[in-house]
Amino acid sequence: MSFDVSDVVLSLRGRDAGERFFVVGVEGAFAYIADGRVRRIEKPKRKKEKHLSLVTKPEGRIADKLRSGEKVTNGEIRRALAAMSGAESNEGGMHLG
Repeated sequence: MSFDVSDVVLSLRGRDAGERFFVVGVEGAFAYIADGRVRRIEKPKRKKEKHLSLVTKPEGRIADKLRSGEKVTNGEIRRALAAMSGAESNEGGMHLG
């Protein structure tokens, strides 16, 4: 499977298994991933695509900025990933906002 810049992926292997990341670059069979916390946008993790699983192809400001090559901050990436995981864990439940 080939990923696109701005996809949200789940790491399947390694120390970061089970963590979600934004794809910030693609090169051959590798994707460069960042979560804005441990793997910052300035130094993304190079990971084989076979060790990643697609979570979603998000729409929104962060995804648009990543696709167009605009500067994205680590805080923006952290907030976007937190909002996605918060929305999934809160499906069908009470609104905590």
